[in-house]
Amino acid sequence: MTQKGQIKVLDYAPNGLRVKIAKVAIKAAYGLFIVVILSLFPDPRSGSGLARADAARLFEVNGIQVDITASSANQARDMAQAEGVKKSFLALLQRLTLNAYHDRLPDMDRRQIIELLQDFEVAEEKASSVRYIAKLNYRYRADAIRDLLDANQIPFAETESKPVVVLPVYQAAGALLLWDDPNPWRAAWQERPSEVGGLVPTILPMGDLADMRTIGAEQAIEGDTQRLEEVAAKYGAGDVVVVHGILRMDSYGGFPELEVYMTRFGFALQEHTVVKSFSANPGEDIESLLARAAIQLTVQIEDNWKQDNLIKFAEPALLPLVVPVSNLNDWIKVRDRLNGVAVVRKSEVTLISRRAVNVTINYIGDAEQLALSLDQADLVLWDEAGNWYMGLRKEAR
Repeated sequence: MTQKGQIKVLDYAPNGLRVKIAKVAIKAAYGLFIVVILSLFPDPRSGSGLARADAARLFEVNGIQVDITASSANQARDMAQAEGVKKSFLALLQRLTLNAYHDRLPDMDRRQIIELLQDFEVAEEKASSVRYIAKLNYRYRADAIRDLLDANQIPFAETESKPVVVLPVYQAAGALLLWDDPNPWRAAWQERPSEVGGLVPTILPMGDLADMRTIGAEQAIEGDTQRLEEVAAKYGAGDVVVVHGILRMDSYGGFPELEVYMTRFGFALQEHTVVKSFSANPGEDIESLLARAAIQLTVQIEDNWKQDNLIKFAEPALLPLVVPVSNLNDWIKVRDRLNGVAVVRKSEVTLISRRAVNVTINYIGDAEQLALSLDQADLVLWDEAGNWYMGLRKEAR
């Protein structure tokens, strides 16, 4: 594990259910290098038997709550079940896909959705002469959902992560808190709605004496390898996510701002840090700000995992690739040339390490057209062992 350096947020796009990532510059003890955010890993469709065994459960959506009042009990029940199936369908698609694609999810009517169902059950229900309240469970046909997403050109993931332990470290007015009570940042993570999350189960430690002896706030944010591994082992988790939240007041209106450094330590993904900034909305108090940040960062944890495990299309409009670099200037040269390629509508840095930059390119046309356009900017695109790489032509370096 590496010690986190000083990080400056250059830009940030907040919210909800699909990707737009902060770009950051990291100054560590060994010098200036670049960003940290998401990483890109193998295609889960070729994954293990365990992933396949989990697939059926991943296509179940349980505990959908409905509460409908109508002119009669039967009408209220019918309306509630129509609402429930649409809510469950949206929840399932959002579970499997990146937030960046949520505005592209297919809008289907009740009859179309029912065709994708394997079965459903009423877990709880109460009814009066005009009102129907229930909790409903739905189970979808996995192949039908996969075919639907493929047909709509929406990348998705269906590999579930091992649980991760979340350590919320809170810094405010000079104090650094982890196990202390109160810790409003920890409370915000404890009180997240149960429906938040999906492919990455998160665990909040109990904060008992054993936890306190194992790791403290400073050791957590410094990435103490041995202590983090002990915490993960205690809770049967694969990785530990340290979310270091720093509360400040802005210099203009005195409104609260939260800057968060979120690092995932462990074996499932490469160690990487996400940097996010949250400003209070008009009338929003600190408690509400922390609650909103905890929910959005949970979504970010999900996104990071999904991005690493996306099932790729044969001819994607989004092309993840790797740019080998030896220093910051190498990447800047490639980036500046890439910005001038007409067929590239957008490019987003997803991970930067010492030797490589991972970039996702949003382009029009086919791969041959993309390669040709890149060549005009002295950029070379090549395939190696199933992965795409890009770099400056030798004579242009």
